[in-house]
Amino acid sequence: MGSMGEVGDGEIQPRGYWRWSKQDFLPEESFKTWASYRSALSQTCFRFKDRLTSRSEDANEIGEMRKQSENDMKRCLTWWDLTWFGFGSVIGAGIFVLTGQEAHDHAGPAIVLSYVASGVSALLSVFCYTEFAVEIPVAGGSFAYLRIELGDFAAFITAGNILLESIVGSAAVARAWTSYFTNLLNRPKNSLRIHTNLREGYNLLDPIAVAVLAIAATLAMISTRKTSVFNWIASAINTVVILFVIIAGFANADPSNLTPFLPYGVKGIFQAAAIVYFAYGGFDNIATMAEETKNPSRDIPLGLLGSMSIVTVIYCLMALSLSMMQDYREIDTQAAYSVAFQSLGMKWAKYLVALGALKGMTTVLLVGALGQARYVTHIARAHMIPPWFALVHPKTGTPINATLLITISSGLIAFFSGLDVLTSLLSLSTLFIFMMMAVALLVRRYYVTGVTPTINLLKLVIFLLVIVASSMGTSAYWGLNPNGWVGYAITVPLWFLGTAGIAVFLPQQKTPKVWGVPLVPWLPSLSIATNLFLMGSLGSAAFIRFGVCTILMLVYYVFFGLHATYDMAHQQQKPESLKFDDGETGKTGP
Repeated sequence: MGSMGEVGDGEIQPRGYWRWSKQDFLPEESFKTWASYRSALSQTCFRFKDRLTSRSEDANEIGEMRKQSENDMKRCLTWWDLTWFGFGSVIGAGIFVLTGQEAHDHAGPAIVLSYVASGVSALLSVFCYTEFAVEIPVAGGSFAYLRIELGDFAAFITAGNILLESIVGSAAVARAWTSYFTNLLNRPKNSLRIHTNLREGYNLLDPIAVAVLAIAATLAMISTRKTSVFNWIASAINTVVILFVIIAGFANADPSNLTPFLPYGVKGIFQAAAIVYFAYGGFDNIATMAEETKNPSRDIPLGLLGSMSIVTVIYCLMALSLSMMQDYREIDTQAAYSVAFQSLGMKWAKYLVALGALKGMTTVLLVGALGQARYVTHIARAHMIPPWFALVHPKTGTPINATLLITISSGLIAFFSGLDVLTSLLSLSTLFIFMMMAVALLVRRYYVTGVTPTINLLKLVIFLLVIVASSMGTSAYWGLNPNGWVGYAITVPLWFLGTAGIAVFLPQQKTPKVWGVPLVPWLPSLSIATNLFLMGSLGSAAFIRFGVCTILMLVYYVFFGLHATYDMAHQQQKPESLKFDDGETGKTGP
């Protein structure tokens, strides 16, 4: 798949990858002139209604949308690669940094239950992702899935959160990398950061984090296959360190450190669970690699479900070993495991743990650079951001432009913002995306355009609203009165009735061809409930930041994204005009 442009008197030659014209960033009709832009703005309400109700199709996402990248990504990955990518993308800052932070501040020794709660929720989301990734093997991941099932506008809101998650997540891991590197060098905390007089949380500048992001992105841009090989090696070394942490931790365990087990109460467990959910967030990157997988229907279920099941067990064992090694009040919030071993007189062990943590966080950044760039690529294919970011390099087979966008943005945030400022916002964004995925799966199973009767569609909408509203009610009641029970006596039965309503009164309209989520609608509905519950366990500051970011996304959508996607969706109605505007031969757009 390549791009051809017209030169001179009809001479045709390949278009270069590195190009910077307005046509590459704003090719849509709405942005041709100021007059056309004003005309587009005057149609905002009409266009919004069109985008709100529009839904893409599987074939469009799998086939036509990929043409926007001009070159194909290389199919070079197997289930073995995906399993190690899953391992490498998840185990990093979450377990090595957030475990200590949340055990100290919110959960105490019960941090192990926080990982159980967030792990169950994550596994429910993994089921949903796996079914979609097998059926729709494209780089867009959840963005593509939601475009098909919930429509263009819902996909845009999710796209904004995906970009936010990608950028903030990489920045958070890069900041944690610096913390462990400092500990490895046996230097005082924050001694490798530049101290300034800026506001607290933004006053420690981190050039090392920026450098690590740049190195990981460079490797990801060179070759997906070489990145996979590097990930194998680094993850294997990290596995040895993890086994050491678990074995040595239990060998030096003091059961008295588990008392009191719930110093912050049950509420603390779920407050911590909502934060450490960040530790599970990397698995969605695996779904974005479906386009580069040799046999998606076999490799993706093995890679996703296999890696996440193992990771969940590892997290729980590591969290328990830390809680038994050291009193929760003495746990270091920046480099918990290294300092814990040092406090036991095993000074040499702290260097091994720090090295393993660095390798773990390096693979998180590496796999993140791969997966996040593929999200961005598909978002750009839909023209929600400039299509220049959708281009795939003809030699490397990687989306270099998209990788640069994520890396530069993450580098700017990592340079200024502290880890504690980043993680609560990141967890909220991740939980929101996973909740939307569960809703989309139910829509996929029970609604098919032109087939499902209107009365069944109405029933589905009502039942979904009952499930979402009751789940939000449960979360709100927990936040207001965690020791009460009256509210649960109302919200939990409502959730059950909403789910049972779908199971009893609605026939499934679509059956997965290869692999599907079991116990539908119960597992997806439970995923909605658990994700919303964990969202409600986050502090108000996270929702304020989330709200501000959402408002900024909507402003961008009204003035740019809406009109670009509207033009993209309707461009096939004007093939001759597109041939002239695109300056391409034999290509009329997707």
